[in-house]
Amino acid sequence: MKPYTRYRYAKNWTALALCCVSGLIVLVPLGYILMYTVIHGLSALNLSFFTNLPKPVGETGGGIANALVGTLVMLLLSGVIAIPIGVLSGIYLAEFGNNTFGNVIRFMTDVMNGLPSIIIGVFAYTLVVIPMKRFSAIAGAVALSILMLPIIIRATEELVKLVPGHIREGGVAIGIPRWKVSLRIILRTAMPGIITAIMLSVARAAGETAPLLFTALGNRFWQARLDQPMAAVSLQIYEYAKAPYEDWHAQAWAASLVVIMMILVFKIIIRIVTKGEVKAAT
Repeated sequence: MKPYTRYRYAKNWTALALCCVSGLIVLVPLGYILMYTVIHGLSALNLSFFTNLPKPVGETGGGIANALVGTLVMLLLSGVIAIPIGVLSGIYLAEFGNNTFGNVIRFMTDVMNGLPSIIIGVFAYTLVVIPMKRFSAIAGAVALSILMLPIIIRATEELVKLVPGHIREGGVAIGIPRWKVSLRIILRTAMPGIITAIMLSVARAAGETAPLLFTALGNRFWQARLDQPMAAVSLQIYEYAKAPYEDWHAQAWAASLVVIMMILVFKIIIRIVTKGEVKAAT
């Protein structure tokens, strides 16, 4: 083997080794967090933890049943608000947004993406809680939807831009209006990536606490009305973590583990679904 060839092989293997080391450096903190959460939270996980309400102060046991339901309700409401607005806004920016109005939307979306979540909570408090004169699940959903919007908008825009131009040209060439091409052809082609982006936004919203402190507030009982304060897992983790009770600390770790596993399951399901859609599209 020539010296120059050996030099190129050495550079290649060195770069590959550095990439592998970098990947391990990223995975080590994640693995440590997962392991630490499992060790501290596994002892409090049992069937009653998922089916019971929180116990009063001083009593051991209890669960997060109402908080799980509350989290799912607010995530569903926030998705109903954020997903249509975010996807349609992203399509507009990608297909028709090469103008001043589109640039303003992009700039404001980037600003929203960088805002601390507590500011969004204060904004939702002013927008919803004060006019309603009460904390509510609706206010919490509005706050979470604002958090989700920038992720969905920017991801949808970039994914729609990645769709090959000949697909657009083919649709227009056979007489389909451009807006129908965007919604029925371009959107369907980019859908697997958009679904992944939506799940990323849901994962971020599921773990947020600060916005819900100003909007949903929390509740230790079952609540079916959306215009009343509602429990959430992140709020219960916050409340239990700052309390001076060892039993509550264990339940906070267990609830954290539940949130991590819930997000993991969502992502696995989405991977399976989008993989099937990608095969169908190809």
